[in-house]
Amino acid sequence: MNRPRTRSHALAAGATLLALVATAACSAGTDPGDADDTVDVLASFYPLEYVARQVGGEHVSVSNLTPPAAEPHDLELSPAQVREVGDADVVVHLSGMTPATDDAIASRQPEHVVDTAEAAGLESGPNGSGAPTSGSGALDPHFWLDPTRLATVGHQVADELAEVDPDHADDYAANADALEAELETLDQEYADGLAACAGATLVVSHEAFGYLAERYDLVQVGISGIDPEAEPSPARLREVRAVVEDRGVETLFFEVLVSPKVTQTLADDLGVATAMLDPIEGRTDEGADYLDVMRANLDALRTGLACDGAA
Repeated sequence: MNRPRTRSHALAAGATLLALVATAACSAGTDPGDADDTVDVLASFYPLEYVARQVGGEHVSVSNLTPPAAEPHDLELSPAQVREVGDADVVVHLSGMTPATDDAIASRQPEHVVDTAEAAGLESGPNGSGAPTSGSGALDPHFWLDPTRLATVGHQVADELAEVDPDHADDYAANADALEAELETLDQEYADGLAACAGATLVVSHEAFGYLAERYDLVQVGISGIDPEAEPSPARLREVRAVVEDRGVETLFFEVLVSPKVTQTLADDLGVATAMLDPIEGRTDEGADYLDVMRANLDALRTGLACDGAA
């Protein structure tokens, strides 16, 4: 008497199990949070990674070709990374910034590429009020140090993500708007914080801060040019020395990823202070994002520049 009921229960349990497995299999392919449904974004260096994460939100998985605390100008890609360039759903880069990435894109030809150079409006050595430069004439890639230019790139990234993933186009557009609002707030903080510094001379180890100087009415003078590894000539050091002495410069700024030796030696010779500015080419502190570093830079500028009434 019990056997038929036991068999019936077993069949029912088996059918239930099969139904659960089938349901799980179906839901695994349609769950919006499933890894297979995220857009694979590959950024060439940190500021572009930051934008991709902010704009893509939960719908993207973002990787960075430049390791933390590495100098992107000198980036070399492994064969595996070159393959990643071809396999990514979207590649976000800045042409001319990392030649290895440019070569990988040309070789692998990914379908969706965001070259931020045009949206950023790159210029040849923007320099605030026209201070003497090192004379390289090269396009300055460091546009992200002007928050308004980075906001424009955010919308460019949103547009490309919408092409790849139209179901979430509204989310990408809204995220780009939210990023722009944050960057506008940062821009206003800089404008207010450096208002008393208008026309001040900003002497830096290399000419990475031209867009920042142009935006906030400073005068950038680079000890070296756009290339952070280029050694300044004796003539260039004499030019910078004359600027520091003639304009009453109180601080020379070195960078986080480049040796401060030349800057420190010149500052010691001139009897002025040194301080650090981060060009945010690579991320050196996982606990600090782009906004945090920009605000730390603002504090350093307000303290180190010769500003009327600046704290």
